[in-house]
Amino acid sequence: MQELTPRQIVEALDIHIIGQHDAKRAVAVAIRNRWRRQQLDSDIAAEVYPKNIVMAGPTGCGKTEIARRLAKLTGAPFIKVEASKFTEVGYHGRDVESMIRDLLDQAISLARSEQAKVVAEKAEELALDRLVQLLLPEPGPTATSPRPEERDPDADEPSGGWVSTDESIEARDRLRQRIREQITAGALDDKEVELTLSSRPQTSVMFANMGLDQMDPSMSDMFEKLIPEQSKRKRVKVLDARRILVEQETEKLLDEDKIVSEAIERTEHSGIVFLDEIDKIATPEGAAGGKGSPDVSRQGVQRDLLPIVEGSAVNTRHGIVHTDHILFIAAGAFHFAKVSDLMPELQGRFPIRVELQPLTKEDFVRILTEPKGALTTQQQELLGVEGLDVVFEPDSIDAMAELAAKANAQLENIGARRLMTIVEKVFEQVNFDAPERVASGDKAFTVTSDFVREQVAPVVADAALSNFVL
Repeated sequence: MQELTPRQIVEALDIHIIGQHDAKRAVAVAIRNRWRRQQLDSDIAAEVYPKNIVMAGPTGCGKTEIARRLAKLTGAPFIKVEASKFTEVGYHGRDVESMIRDLLDQAISLARSEQAKVVAEKAEELALDRLVQLLLPEPGPTATSPRPEERDPDADEPSGGWVSTDESIEARDRLRQRIREQITAGALDDKEVELTLSSRPQTSVMFANMGLDQMDPSMSDMFEKLIPEQSKRKRVKVLDARRILVEQETEKLLDEDKIVSEAIERTEHSGIVFLDEIDKIATPEGAAGGKGSPDVSRQGVQRDLLPIVEGSAVNTRHGIVHTDHILFIAAGAFHFAKVSDLMPELQGRFPIRVELQPLTKEDFVRILTEPKGALTTQQQELLGVEGLDVVFEPDSIDAMAELAAKANAQLENIGARRLMTIVEKVFEQVNFDAPERVASGDKAFTVTSDFVREQVAPVVADAALSNFVL
């Protein structure tokens, strides 16, 4: 990510997201500034705080998609959370500090995977040694035949003689080497070996309803230590055993303290939190109670969110995480509220505001044709599995875009998500009949404008029916 300039970031987002150039530019500059800050002297770097962003725009216009694609572009710890899932501290639900704990967990996972790549070659060799040992155990001395070094040199040799230690070791090494080569070549993948598998129950799952993730970190560690590690013997194929042994050896080679230390540093200086649905915690003018109402899922969450965005110390099970330099990107549709309905203090922590534009018919045409994983391409690939070759006439794309725009105008405007409904309605019967169509010899299907309108137009025209179908 450090090598990507703002222009390159925008170009990478353009591959998957149509329009919304202002939002892409704002996000790209914010990401690049993370790298620029890290190149500064520590004295000035400590004074450079991230310029948090709030994106406002109708649903389905690309806000969440920008976050999803950004997560794949950046090598920094990144997490997307919904503001609507949080409640004020002291009430049932998740408190806002849990997002920082989740971000740190993401950073630890990222650091662990990078360290695992460093030790991968050594872990592979150690796992291969253990696998050879399982397939060819070391022989132990028998009760009737003493070891060669224990024999009396003056005693008479038995009539059959005995093999010297050096020769037996050399022969065994040759056999071990042949087994290693066979394992590497996959010749022994179907053979079975017996492994000891160890596992520890996940306390976060066992005590999910009790909110264990929000307990004091020392209390959480105590629960984990109370639950013993469980071990069991299991017979598995060599192919699976090799993968399991590589994982076990990798865990032994990893320096957990170094991973955690690096993860905390990356979280504090490179972490990004995408706070979606922030409009759901705004308190609109004229709502019950108006501004300042003690709503635990609205105003209370804003009060708890303020110190996290402003900069505070969050206690986690791995240590203290300071949020001063974490970048926060908030987004919301703001249908029934405005950005100004947020607390003034919270508004001030998001100095950059970007308004995303509603999608038009022309945007829908581009969405159906330009992205690498466009809905039309997905349908072609899915039906291609059945052996049906699907071709779209240009007019059919225009028809689907026009019907989607019309449905958005008549009903709720849900943006690009309407296209998914339209495309599914167009292919409803084709998807159902595809196997029989191919079996009868009809292996090609052309989507025309008339076919699209025949499938969708009656539903769009009937407003009552549209509410349930589209």
